Amino acid sequence: MRAAVKAVLEGDGTLMAILTGGVHTKAEISRQETPTAFDANGEIEPCALLKVESVTPVRPYRHSARMFLTLYWYERSGYDNIEAARERGYTLLHRTCVSPSTGSCWEIVHSGDVLDQEDQALGCSLAVSRFVATIMRA
Repeated sequence: MRAAVKAVLEGDGTLMAILTGGVHTKAEISRQETPTAFDANGEIEPCALLKVESVTPVRPYRHSARMFLTLYWYERSGYDNIEAARERGYTLLHRTCVSPSTGSCWEIVHSGDVLDQEDQALGCSLAVSRFVATIMRA
């Protein structure tokens, strides 16, 4: 599912024009894990980190579940790129269906945002978007 959501985000020219540092699925944004998220001077580019937080069983079917997805939006300073990317991410994912190679997805729904944050370790601006996908586990 993570790869399918990442493919949707990376397949959008508008979003990728904003996120010059790309969309990543590593453990964290760092110069070691995600070097393409940084420019030649080691400064962070506007980018996103996609993580799957958890998968929880849910009715009505024996194998249905909710998958909680989190997008972390980064930029060096300010929130202009974060806001544009966050809004585009919402448009691309909210009330949509993404079908991964295994299992099925009924719907992805936006569940909330955390705005105007700062990543202390990277010394940059940060926002967080959460989505809930209702899926059929394989």
